[in-house]
Amino acid sequence: MIPLRDDNTPARTPVVTRVLVVLCVLVFLWQMSLGPEAGQAAVYALGVIPAVLFGREALPAELAVVAPTLTIFTSMFMHGGFMHLLGNMLYLWIFGDNVEDSMGRVRFVVFYLLCGVAAVFAQALPDPGSNIPMIGASGAISGVLGAYLLMYPHARVLVGIPLGFVLQTVRMPAGIVLVLWFVLQFASSLFARGGEGGVAFGAHIGGFIAGMVLIPLFKRRDVPLRLPFGRR
Repeated sequence: MIPLRDDNTPARTPVVTRVLVVLCVLVFLWQMSLGPEAGQAAVYALGVIPAVLFGREALPAELAVVAPTLTIFTSMFMHGGFMHLLGNMLYLWIFGDNVEDSMGRVRFVVFYLLCGVAAVFAQALPDPGSNIPMIGASGAISGVLGAYLLMYPHARVLVGIPLGFVLQTVRMPAGIVLVLWFVLQFASSLFARGGEGGVAFGAHIGGFIAGMVLIPLFKRRDVPLRLPFGRR
């Protein structure tokens, strides 16, 4: 399923969400401008490498441009390819505006970054000796999805379902869309091979759970929490 839009219009302009999208796009264009070799070097320099983050190994001097702890944040704005960027920005654009609206701009920035941090450690701690760099906004955006699930599970989401060469569209409750997304991430993590590059399913799961845990602390008091499949 591919989410296309929701029917949940925010009361305020989602400035932070838009800025995050623009920053990620600009960083990706910068990555592409470097060329393949320098672009790969940038991934190692600014992505999170668990073995480096936990002090087990060190990067060559020419790649150690920021402290390992700072790569937790620089990695959130980098992406491994156009489809990686497009998928992440689509989810952030659809679901981020309402989560930002539920807590305000400053709190949303803190919330987003904390979910990203939780996602990094959820992926890195099971394999602290890994030398594979982690990049992407997926973990932080997963936190946004977890928060949306608990606040707006009954919002309607227009999703596209590829059927061969045809994209069938259907409106579904956000609760179903997001629960199915989480189940897919969890199932995929069970079959993912360790020690190889690919999708960081652990980061997706960790970020999603972090968003669900943190949203009661960050949302405005007038925004209620709801069970995904309960009554409105």
